Amino acid sequence: MKTRNVLTVVAAAALAVFAQGSFAQSDAPKTKAEVKAEARGAAKSNTKGEAGSMSSGSASGVSTTTKEQRKAETRAANKSGKLAPMGDATDTKADKAEKTAKSEKTKAEAKAETRAANKAHQTPAAGESASLGASAVKK
Repeated sequence: MKTRNVLTVVAAAALAVFAQGSFAQSDAPKTKAEVKAEARGAAKSNTKGEAGSMSSGSASGVSTTTKEQRKAETRAANKSGKLAPMGDATDTKADKAEKTAKSEKTKAEAKAETRAANKAHQTPAAGESASLGASAVKK
């Protein structure tokens, strides 16, 4: 009984392997000469191929500005602040200013507020809140 199952599995595997090979060869590959002739014809007629072809950025393929002009425009935009930050710039100048802003409370006031919240058992549990906010005190 076991050999019969093994033979069935082997036969199924062999069928799958041969069937896959026949499907792969249904679309015969082009010869090197055919590919070269196709490329020459496309180059002469100035048409683009479908897959793997390179396309130019502009319609004419020639830039209307010089390198010096583009550099001068970029410098001017950078000086005026219109240039977007490079890379993964999640912190903009406004965000940095907000993060580094000084607190309106003195150290003594903050300590007194924390002591009062501790006495009233209104401090958040560990890991729930990084700072004492209005919602933590109102509980």
